[in-house]
Amino acid sequence: MSTSTLEKHRSLTHLKELEAESIFVMREVAAQFERPVLLFSGGKDSIIMTHLARKAFWPARIPFPLMHIDTGHNFPEAIEFRDELVERIGARLIVRSVQDSIDQGRAVEEKGWNASRNKLQTVTLLDAIEEFKFDAALGGGRRDEEKARAKERFFSHRDEFGQWNPKAQRPELWNLFNGRHGLGEHFRVFPISNWTEMDVWQYILQENIPIPTLYFTHRRPVFRRDGQLLARSDYLPMKPDEAVEEMQVRFRTVGDMTCTGAVESPANSLEEIIQEVAASRVTERGTRADDKRSEAAMEDRKKEGYF
Repeated sequence: MSTSTLEKHRSLTHLKELEAESIFVMREVAAQFERPVLLFSGGKDSIIMTHLARKAFWPARIPFPLMHIDTGHNFPEAIEFRDELVERIGARLIVRSVQDSIDQGRAVEEKGWNASRNKLQTVTLLDAIEEFKFDAALGGGRRDEEKARAKERFFSHRDEFGQWNPKAQRPELWNLFNGRHGLGEHFRVFPISNWTEMDVWQYILQENIPIPTLYFTHRRPVFRRDGQLLARSDYLPMKPDEAVEEMQVRFRTVGDMTCTGAVESPANSLEEIIQEVAASRVTERGTRADDKRSEAAMEDRKKEGYF
Protein backbone atom coordinates (compact mmCIF):
# COMPACT_ATOMS: atom_id res chain seq x y z
CA MET A 1 0.00 0.00 0.00
CA SER A 2 1.44 3.38 -1.05
CA THR A 3 2.05 6.14 1.48
CA SER A 4 -0.73 8.36 0.04
CA THR A 5 -3.20 5.45 0.06
CA LEU A 6 -2.28 4.59 3.64
CA GLU A 7 -2.76 8.21 4.75
CA LYS A 8 -6.15 8.36 3.04
CA HIS A 9 -7.19 5.10 4.73
CA ARG A 10 -6.14 6.43 8.15
CA SER A 11 -8.09 9.64 7.53
CA LEU A 12 -11.24 7.74 6.58
CA THR A 13 -10.92 5.48 9.63
CA HIS A 14 -10.44 8.52 11.87
CA LEU A 15 -13.53 10.23 10.47
CA LYS A 16 -15.61 7.08 10.89
CA GLU A 17 -14.56 6.88 14.55
CA LEU A 18 -15.54 10.51 15.11
CA GLU A 19 -18.84 9.96 13.33
CA ALA A 20 -19.62 6.89 15.44
CA GLU A 21 -18.81 8.77 18.66
CA SER A 22 -21.06 11.69 17.71
CA ILE A 23 -23.94 9.42 16.71
CA PHE A 24 -23.59 7.56 20.01
CA VAL A 25 -23.85 10.84 21.93
CA MET A 26 -26.93 11.88 19.95
CA ARG A 27 -28.65 8.57 20.63
CA GLU A 28 -27.82 8.97 24.32
CA VAL A 29 -29.55 12.35 24.24
CA ALA A 30 -32.65 10.81 22.66
CA ALA A 31 -32.64 8.08 25.33
CA GLN A 32 -32.04 10.27 28.39
CA PHE A 33 -33.96 13.46 27.68
CA GLU A 34 -37.62 14.18 27.03
CA ARG A 35 -37.40 17.43 25.07
CA PRO A 36 -34.07 17.89 23.25
CA VAL A 37 -33.47 20.49 20.55
CA LEU A 38 -30.66 20.95 18.02
CA LEU A 39 -29.30 24.51 17.87
CA PHE A 40 -28.88 25.54 14.23
CA SER A 41 -27.10 28.61 12.90
CA GLY A 42 -26.57 27.80 9.23
CA GLY A 43 -22.83 27.36 9.81
CA LYS A 44 -20.80 24.29 8.89
CA ASP A 45 -20.77 22.78 12.40
CA SER A 46 -24.54 22.90 12.82
CA ILE A 47 -24.91 21.55 9.27
CA ILE A 48 -22.70 18.59 10.18
CA MET A 49 -24.72 18.11 13.38
CA THR A 50 -27.90 17.92 11.33
CA HIS A 51 -26.28 15.45 8.94
CA LEU A 52 -25.16 13.26 11.86
CA ALA A 53 -28.62 13.43 13.44
CA ARG A 54 -30.17 12.20 10.20
CA LYS A 55 -27.71 9.30 10.15
CA ALA A 56 -28.29 8.52 13.83
CA PHE A 57 -32.03 8.03 13.44
CA TRP A 58 -32.40 7.01 9.79
CA PRO A 59 -34.82 6.01 8.25
CA ALA A 60 -36.96 7.96 10.73
CA ARG A 61 -36.84 11.74 10.72
CA ILE A 62 -34.77 13.62 13.28
CA PRO A 63 -36.76 13.14 16.50
CA PHE A 64 -36.20 16.67 17.79
CA PRO A 65 -36.62 20.14 16.26
CA LEU A 66 -33.93 22.50 15.01
CA MET A 67 -33.86 25.94 16.61
CA HIS A 68 -32.26 29.08 15.24
CA ILE A 69 -31.72 32.14 17.44
CA ASP A 70 -31.99 34.86 14.81
CA THR A 71 -30.11 38.05 15.64
CA GLY A 72 -31.47 39.85 12.59
CA HIS A 73 -27.88 40.54 11.54
CA ASN A 74 -27.25 37.26 9.74
CA PHE A 75 -25.68 36.78 6.34
CA PRO A 76 -28.55 36.43 3.82
CA GLU A 77 -26.82 33.39 2.32
CA ALA A 78 -26.96 31.58 5.68
CA ILE A 79 -30.71 32.22 6.10
CA GLU A 80 -31.43 31.07 2.55
CA PHE A 81 -29.43 27.90 3.13
CA ARG A 82 -31.20 27.26 6.45
CA ASP A 83 -34.64 27.44 4.88
CA GLU A 84 -33.64 25.27 1.92
CA LEU A 85 -32.10 22.61 4.18
CA VAL A 86 -35.10 22.41 6.51
CA GLU A 87 -37.46 22.00 3.57
CA ARG A 88 -35.25 19.39 1.91
CA ILE A 89 -34.93 17.11 4.94
CA GLY A 90 -38.42 17.70 6.33
CA ALA A 91 -37.21 18.93 9.73
CA ARG A 92 -39.16 21.10 12.15
CA LEU A 93 -37.61 24.54 12.57
CA ILE A 94 -38.16 26.91 15.49
CA VAL A 95 -36.96 30.49 15.05
CA ARG A 96 -36.76 32.97 17.91
CA SER A 97 -35.71 36.56 17.32
CA VAL A 98 -33.32 38.78 19.25
CA GLN A 99 -35.30 41.74 17.89
CA ASP A 100 -38.35 40.46 19.77
CA SER A 101 -36.28 40.30 22.98
CA ILE A 102 -35.23 43.92 22.42
CA ASP A 103 -38.79 45.04 21.68
CA GLN A 104 -40.03 43.33 24.85
CA GLY A 105 -37.35 45.02 26.96
CA ARG A 106 -35.67 41.70 27.70
CA ALA A 107 -32.41 42.77 26.01
CA VAL A 108 -30.78 46.14 25.41
CA GLU A 109 -29.30 47.02 22.03
CA GLU A 110 -25.59 47.87 22.17
CA LYS A 111 -24.41 51.27 20.96
CA GLY A 112 -21.20 52.43 19.34
CA TRP A 113 -18.98 51.52 16.42
CA ASN A 114 -18.54 47.90 17.48
CA ALA A 115 -22.13 47.24 18.58
CA SER A 116 -23.20 43.64 18.09
CA ARG A 117 -26.19 41.49 18.94
CA ASN A 118 -24.07 38.40 19.39
CA LYS A 119 -24.13 38.51 23.20
CA LEU A 120 -27.86 39.31 23.22
CA GLN A 121 -28.58 35.85 21.80
CA THR A 122 -28.17 34.48 25.32
CA VAL A 123 -31.38 36.13 26.53
CA THR A 124 -33.39 34.89 23.54
CA LEU A 125 -31.94 31.39 23.82
CA LEU A 126 -32.70 31.03 27.54
CA ASP A 127 -36.22 32.38 27.02
CA ALA A 128 -36.81 29.87 24.22
CA ILE A 129 -35.50 26.98 26.33
CA GLU A 130 -37.93 27.98 29.09
CA GLU A 131 -40.79 28.50 26.62
CA PHE A 132 -40.53 25.02 25.13
CA LYS A 133 -39.26 23.33 28.32
CA PHE A 134 -36.23 21.94 26.48
CA ASP A 135 -34.06 19.81 28.77
CA ALA A 136 -31.16 19.36 26.33
CA ALA A 137 -29.80 21.67 23.65
CA LEU A 138 -27.37 20.10 21.20
CA GLY A 139 -24.73 22.49 19.89
CA GLY A 140 -21.89 22.30 17.38
CA GLY A 141 -19.15 23.55 19.72
CA ARG A 142 -15.73 21.93 19.33
CA ARG A 143 -12.86 21.89 21.83
CA ASP A 144 -10.31 23.09 19.29
CA GLU A 145 -12.18 26.33 18.59
CA GLU A 146 -11.48 28.32 21.73
CA LYS A 147 -10.02 27.75 25.20
CA ALA A 148 -13.38 28.12 26.99
CA ARG A 149 -14.96 25.51 24.75
CA ALA A 150 -12.07 23.18 25.51
CA LYS A 151 -13.37 23.02 29.10
CA GLU A 152 -16.78 21.65 28.11
CA ARG A 153 -17.90 18.06 28.64
CA PHE A 154 -20.07 16.24 26.11
CA PHE A 155 -22.98 16.66 28.56
CA SER A 156 -22.57 20.15 30.01
CA HIS A 157 -24.92 20.95 32.89
CA ARG A 158 -26.72 24.31 33.15
CA ASP A 159 -28.48 25.41 36.35
CA GLU A 160 -32.02 26.79 36.61
CA PHE A 161 -30.72 30.19 35.44
CA GLY A 162 -29.04 28.67 32.38
CA GLN A 163 -25.59 29.32 33.84
CA TRP A 164 -22.48 27.17 33.44
CA ASN A 165 -19.94 26.48 36.18
CA PRO A 166 -16.78 25.09 34.54
CA LYS A 167 -15.37 24.04 37.95
CA ALA A 168 -18.36 21.89 38.85
CA GLN A 169 -18.72 19.65 35.82
CA ARG A 170 -19.57 15.99 36.06
CA PRO A 171 -16.94 13.36 35.19
CA GLU A 172 -17.37 11.43 31.95
CA LEU A 173 -15.61 8.06 32.19
CA TRP A 174 -15.85 5.26 29.63
CA ASN A 175 -18.50 7.14 27.63
CA LEU A 176 -20.90 7.19 30.56
CA PHE A 177 -22.97 10.37 30.44
CA ASN A 178 -24.94 11.67 33.42
CA GLY A 179 -28.00 13.56 32.22
CA ARG A 180 -29.77 13.88 35.56
CA HIS A 181 -31.13 17.35 36.15
CA GLY A 182 -33.48 19.15 38.47
CA LEU A 183 -36.58 21.17 37.67
CA GLY A 184 -35.72 24.09 35.39
CA GLU A 185 -32.18 22.84 34.70
CA HIS A 186 -30.97 21.67 31.30
CA PHE A 187 -27.92 20.39 29.49
CA ARG A 188 -25.91 21.65 26.56
CA VAL A 189 -24.66 18.67 24.59
CA PHE A 190 -21.69 18.83 22.21
CA PRO A 191 -21.52 15.67 20.06
CA ILE A 192 -18.65 16.93 17.87
CA SER A 193 -16.46 18.07 20.78
CA ASN A 194 -13.50 15.99 19.64
CA TRP A 195 -13.59 17.12 16.01
CA THR A 196 -11.14 19.68 14.63
CA GLU A 197 -11.73 22.20 11.87
CA MET A 198 -9.78 19.92 9.54
CA ASP A 199 -11.96 16.94 10.50
CA VAL A 200 -15.06 18.99 9.71
CA TRP A 201 -13.86 19.92 6.23
CA GLN A 202 -12.65 16.43 5.41
CA TYR A 203 -15.98 15.00 6.54
CA ILE A 204 -17.93 17.51 4.44
CA LEU A 205 -15.84 16.43 1.44
CA GLN A 206 -16.22 12.72 2.20
CA GLU A 207 -20.00 12.92 2.73
CA ASN A 208 -20.60 15.46 -0.04
CA ILE A 209 -22.54 17.72 2.35
CA PRO A 210 -23.94 20.96 0.86
CA ILE A 211 -22.78 24.16 2.61
CA PRO A 212 -23.50 27.89 2.10
CA THR A 213 -21.63 29.72 -0.64
CA LEU A 214 -20.12 31.99 2.05
CA TYR A 215 -17.45 29.38 2.70
CA PHE A 216 -16.12 29.59 -0.87
CA THR A 217 -14.29 32.50 -2.44
CA HIS A 218 -16.45 35.32 -3.78
CA ARG A 219 -16.15 39.05 -4.40
CA ARG A 220 -17.61 41.10 -1.58
CA PRO A 221 -17.47 44.69 -0.33
CA VAL A 222 -15.48 44.69 2.92
CA PHE A 223 -13.66 47.16 5.13
CA ARG A 224 -10.78 46.86 7.57
CA ARG A 225 -11.23 47.34 11.33
CA ASP A 226 -8.85 46.29 14.10
CA GLY A 227 -7.12 43.76 11.88
CA GLN A 228 -10.41 42.24 10.67
CA LEU A 229 -12.03 42.24 7.24
CA LEU A 230 -15.70 42.89 7.96
CA ALA A 231 -18.49 42.63 5.40
CA ARG A 232 -20.14 45.93 4.51
CA SER A 233 -23.70 45.93 5.82
CA ASP A 234 -26.38 48.26 7.15
CA TYR A 235 -25.92 46.66 10.58
CA LEU A 236 -22.44 48.05 11.21
CA PRO A 237 -21.74 51.79 10.92
CA MET A 238 -18.41 52.74 9.40
CA LYS A 239 -15.97 55.21 10.89
CA PRO A 240 -15.01 58.28 8.84
CA ASP A 241 -11.53 56.92 8.11
CA GLU A 242 -12.76 53.50 6.95
CA ALA A 243 -13.19 52.70 3.27
CA VAL A 244 -14.99 49.93 1.43
CA GLU A 245 -12.96 47.64 -0.83
CA GLU A 246 -14.10 44.94 -3.25
CA MET A 247 -12.06 41.85 -2.39
CA GLN A 248 -11.95 38.15 -3.12
CA VAL A 249 -12.82 36.63 0.27
CA ARG A 250 -14.44 33.71 2.04
CA PHE A 251 -15.54 33.01 5.61
CA ARG A 252 -14.11 30.27 7.85
CA THR A 253 -16.93 30.64 10.34
CA VAL A 254 -20.44 32.06 9.98
CA GLY A 255 -21.92 34.32 12.64
CA ASP A 256 -23.30 37.84 12.80
CA MET A 257 -22.22 40.16 10.00
CA THR A 258 -21.21 42.65 12.70
CA CYS A 259 -18.46 40.49 14.18
CA THR A 260 -17.53 37.77 11.67
CA GLY A 261 -14.35 38.51 9.76
CA ALA A 262 -13.54 37.33 6.26
CA VAL A 263 -10.20 36.07 4.96
CA GLU A 264 -8.66 36.83 1.59
CA SER A 265 -8.75 33.56 -0.27
CA PRO A 266 -8.90 32.05 -3.77
CA ALA A 267 -10.26 28.72 -2.41
CA ASN A 268 -13.17 27.71 -4.62
CA SER A 269 -13.48 24.02 -3.77
CA LEU A 270 -13.46 21.80 -0.70
CA GLU A 271 -10.05 20.45 -1.66
CA GLU A 272 -8.63 23.98 -1.82
CA ILE A 273 -10.23 24.90 1.51
CA ILE A 274 -8.65 21.83 3.13
CA GLN A 275 -5.22 22.81 1.78
CA GLU A 276 -5.71 26.35 3.06
CA VAL A 277 -6.78 25.21 6.55
CA ALA A 278 -3.78 22.85 6.73
CA ALA A 279 -1.43 25.76 6.05
CA SER A 280 -3.16 28.28 8.35
CA ARG A 281 -1.64 29.25 11.70
CA VAL A 282 -4.72 31.18 12.85
CA THR A 283 -7.75 29.42 14.32
CA GLU A 284 -11.12 29.93 12.66
CA ARG A 285 -12.35 31.89 15.74
CA GLY A 286 -9.41 34.21 15.15
CA THR A 287 -11.65 35.95 12.62
CA ARG A 288 -14.39 36.63 15.21
CA ALA A 289 -14.31 40.15 16.65
CA ASP A 290 -16.66 39.20 19.50
CA ASP A 291 -14.01 36.87 20.93
CA LYS A 292 -11.49 39.72 21.14
CA ARG A 293 -13.44 41.97 23.50
CA SER A 294 -11.55 40.56 26.46
CA GLU A 295 -9.17 37.74 27.32
CA ALA A 296 -12.06 35.66 28.69
CA ALA A 297 -14.85 36.95 26.42
CA MET A 298 -16.14 33.52 25.36
CA GLU A 299 -15.99 32.01 28.85
CA ASP A 300 -17.81 34.97 30.36
CA ARG A 301 -20.60 34.64 27.79
CA LYS A 302 -20.84 30.88 28.29
CA LYS A 303 -21.17 31.26 32.07
CA GLU A 304 -24.17 33.50 31.41
CA GLY A 305 -25.84 30.92 29.15
CA TYR A 306 -24.29 31.50 25.71
CA PHE A 307 -23.94 28.58 23.26
